[in-house]
Amino acid sequence: MNLTAQDTGLSLPPGRSVGLLGGSFDPPHAGHLGISREALRRFGLDRVVWLVSPGNPLKHHGPAPLETRMEAARALVDHPRITVSDAEAQLGSAFTAETIASLQALFPRVRFVWLMGADNLRQFHLWQNWHDILGRVPVGVLARPGDRISARRSVTARIYADARLPSRESRRLSQMTTPAWCFVNVPMTDLSSSEIRARGAWQAAKDARGT
Repeated sequence: MNLTAQDTGLSLPPGRSVGLLGGSFDPPHAGHLGISREALRRFGLDRVVWLVSPGNPLKHHGPAPLETRMEAARALVDHPRITVSDAEAQLGSAFTAETIASLQALFPRVRFVWLMGADNLRQFHLWQNWHDILGRVPVGVLARPGDRISARRSVTARIYADARLPSRESRRLSQMTTPAWCFVNVPMTDLSSSEIRARGAWQAAKDARGT
């Protein structure tokens, strides 16, 4: 199936710098908003798109239904430059590398930056075609509490040490030739989706929605 940019539901004007924050968002929470706001500021982005994934290949148990997570994310987002999207489901891509390649093909004049928390940098070398991701787009890493040292010593950080952009130059990230990545320390909440699920708060919210 040949999709068009309009099919993704995204409106991304040419020449813009757009951060992509992917994940299951199961559930979305204030920490996701914190990362997004800081990414806009620290990396000089015009927009951040939350790519709510149909599922996470690295997790054994499936997330809540996509529409439930999309609804919760839209209810949470209160920033005009943060967009919630199910583009990954529309594209039919199972892995981040495929998603990025498809978006670049559909929006060839948009400068994409992949965003992640420092916890994801620790396991980034386990992602499908992770070298391809770094070859396609700059990567912005935002530190979470307790993950800073281990992330800096990760396989990815060691292999791509020469591609690291100093944090003081973080606003240049979207303009950099790949591979390029930048690690910034930001004030963030220690909240996580797994902790919310463990407390049962997300299940209660899903029950209230009838899902």
